[in-house]
Amino acid sequence: MGVGDVHPTTKQIRDAIANSTDGLSEQQFRLHPDGKWDAAGILEHLALTFGTTASLFHKILREGRPLATSPTLRHRAAQLFVLTFGYIPSGTKSPKRVEPTGISGREARELIFANLEKMELAFAECEKLFGDEVKIADHPVLGPIRLSGWRKFHLLHTRHHMKQIDELTATYASATSDIAAAS
Repeated sequence: MGVGDVHPTTKQIRDAIANSTDGLSEQQFRLHPDGKWDAAGILEHLALTFGTTASLFHKILREGRPLATSPTLRHRAAQLFVLTFGYIPSGTKSPKRVEPTGISGREARELIFANLEKMELAFAECEKLFGDEVKIADHPVLGPIRLSGWRKFHLLHTRHHMKQIDELTATYASATSDIAAAS
């Protein structure tokens, strides 16, 4: 898949990841406060979300039909906050299937870009068959959303986590500078 073939939202996701993680050492990928994920864990989490989304969309392609159900009031409220207002709350517990397992930063970067490509290819195939505006599949929190909503969710989710990586690297860069200056 060439750069010109990529949906603009997927390009934004890829660029956000690259901008936040290019040049990070393995040590920088591993720095984190107690009880929080490190940058490698954050990337792995996103890679797993991209991978599970790709699997869901491959299932849609196999079945030849959208798999969306009817939204609940809770789904509609979540869609309003996330997809309309762009708000991704901090501290939300991730489903077990997308929790990081502890792979290296290098492995996490490889996995995230590979799974992003798989997800983009599945999105593109579904878009050819069903268009962009049909409610295509249920998100675990947002419920049934359109393909455009899936893309927007993944962009917002990625930006949310890249901000965390940027904060981690800035915090530990200044702490390292302070230690070096004190020596």
